[in-house]
Amino acid sequence: MEFNQFFVQGLALLGAGIAMVAGLGQGIGQGFAAGKACEAISRNPEAAGKIQSVMVLGIALAETTGIYSLVIAILLIFVKG
Repeated sequence: MEFNQFFVQGLALLGAGIAMVAGLGQGIGQGFAAGKACEAISRNPEAAGKIQSVMVLGIALAETTGIYSLVIAILLIFVKG
C-alpha cells in the first residue's frame, strides 16, 4: 500500500471514532427526557399514560441518532478502512 492509502484509511478510522461520539449526546438526551418525565409524573400522576407515551416517542427519536452514527462508523471502517 502506498502512503495515500494509509492516510485515507487512518482518516476513515478517525472519522469512525468521531462518529461514535454522537452516542454520548444521545445517551445524555435520553436520560434528560426520562428524568423530566419522572418529574412530570410525580407532579401529575393522572397524566402518566400520556407522559410515558410522549417520552417513549422522544427517546425513540433520540435513539435514531445513535443508530445513524453507528451505521456511519461501520461504513467508514469497512468501506474506507
